[in-house]
This record gives sequence, structure tokens and C-alpha cells, in this order.
Amino acid sequence: MTTFQEKPSANRTYRGRFAPSPTGLLHEGSLLTAVASYLEARTRGGQWLVRMEDLDPPREMPGAADNILRTLASFGFEWDGPILYQSKRLDVYREMLNDLIAGNVAYPCGCTRKEIADSSLRGIDGPIYPGTCRNGLPAGRQTRAWRLRLEETALMEFNDVIQGTQQQNLIDQVGDFVLLRADGYFAYQLAVVVDDAEQGITDIVRGADLLDSTPRQLYLQKLLHISRPNYAHLPILVNAAGEKLSKQTRAVALEISRATVLLWKALERLGQRPDPALKTASLDEIWTWSCSNWQLELVPQAKFLHDYA
Repeated sequence: MTTFQEKPSANRTYRGRFAPSPTGLLHEGSLLTAVASYLEARTRGGQWLVRMEDLDPPREMPGAADNILRTLASFGFEWDGPILYQSKRLDVYREMLNDLIAGNVAYPCGCTRKEIADSSLRGIDGPIYPGTCRNGLPAGRQTRAWRLRLEETALMEFNDVIQGTQQQNLIDQVGDFVLLRADGYFAYQLAVVVDDAEQGITDIVRGADLLDSTPRQLYLQKLLHISRPNYAHLPILVNAAGEKLSKQTRAVALEISRATVLLWKALERLGQRPDPALKTASLDEIWTWSCSNWQLELVPQAKFLHDYA
């Protein structure tokens, strides 16, 4: 089985990343993640990478990937190295899946979503897979997806820099999870672990909507002998109905003409107490202030922020 060389965390140079999905344009919610991950990397003398998580073509918006990059540049973000596109790494994910299959830790599943929903308890992120195909496909069934076979020691715990100690029993709360979906697309959990390892990501600053999926990534990291990154999950921006800002909830795209005001607003939401005078400052001035004053510990310990804050 392919594994990654584990390195002592104390000796690793800080490498962070921003990994948007081109299912829509950047909005004020995604700006929070970009700002926090960028400033944490820069103030710690590290690198900030951009990765395009374009693994789900049916959900992608035409032209969104290029628009995201243009918007980041227009707001003054400067990334290190080339952009990594997940859509160009399918062979890498396939190789990793084949290794997991060869190691008997991944197995074929012939269940439909309806069958799983009808025979499962509700878990932390959807129905808990009941293990129907764990010991082999039932007679007459064909492979629809590939799942990871969890061991009894699937209790994962980690300390999130913002949200505190987190614990999840994958067997009781998730079940054997999908690595390759029934529609033929690789699952986020596999791709993100492989890419973070190959890019040498040491610290992940992202939205709290991904907090519950982190234990699955930790499990894969442990299985593949990957050094565990540090995690900081930011509160996510929600609308008046409590919905995460997204294309589906009609989140308004960022306006480049309002860059300094929107950056100021993002800093305020992140608990940084920016000077009101910065609302009319130049991009260089607001970034200079931000890099001199950024403190991750001031970020609110909450999972949600309302978009009118």
C-alpha cells in the first residue's frame, strides 16, 4: 500500500491552503476562509497555496474556477506555487484507491441511497452505513461504489485551535464511508487527504461546516501513515434562515469595487477589531494592518455567524 513519509510536526515549515470548489463564485462566507487562512500563513512566515477542488463536474458553474482566481488576485491575495486542480489528479486518486483495495481495507458496495436511508439510523452526516456489503456483495448485486472498511478502533479525537476538543466514533456515527461514489466521482474525503499530504500542508484553516468530516480524514491519515495537520475551523456565515451562504442559497458574489470594505468586514467578523478608517484605505494599507495585527485566538469560538454581522 502506498504510504506517505511522516515528518515530526515541530520541524515542518508552515504550509496552509485555500481550497474552493468552483460550484459558484466567491461570496462573503468564502472570503472569511480565504482571509483567515491567508493571514495565518503569512503571519507565521509560511506559504499559502490555492487548490481548486473541482471533483464534481455536474455541480460546477462554467467559468467559476477562473473567476475565483481573478477575484482573489483583485482582492490582493498572493499565493505560492501553481494552482492544483483536483480534476487533473484522478489517476493519483485511482492509484490510492487500488492500493486500499489491494490491502483489503476498501470494498465494493452495491447499495442504493434509498436502501441505505431505509435501513439506517441517522448519523452525524447522513445515514449510518449498515454494513450490508461489508462481507461481500449480495447475490445479483453489482458494484456501485467503494467504501473504506473501518476497524473497531475508529474513535478519532483531535484538538481544534478554534472549536476545542473534538471526538467522534466513526463506526457509531458514520459507518464505512465512501471513497468512490456511485456516479464514478472520487469522494472528497479521499482526495483531500491525498492532496494535503502531497502538498505538505501542515495547517488547515477552513469552515466549521467541515468539522464533522475531519475525523474521517484523520482516520485515512492514520491508515496511510500521513502526518496529521493542525486544524482550525472557522465559524461559517449563514443567512437569516440559518443556511450556509452558497450558490444554492443565492449568496451574492463578491464585488471587486468594494474590496477594502469587504476585507474590513471579514476582519471584523473574525474578531480582529480593525480600525474603521481602513474602510476607505487602499488594499495595501488594509493588508499591511492585517499582517501586523492578525490573531487567530480572537476568532469567535462559534460554528455560525449571521451575514448581517
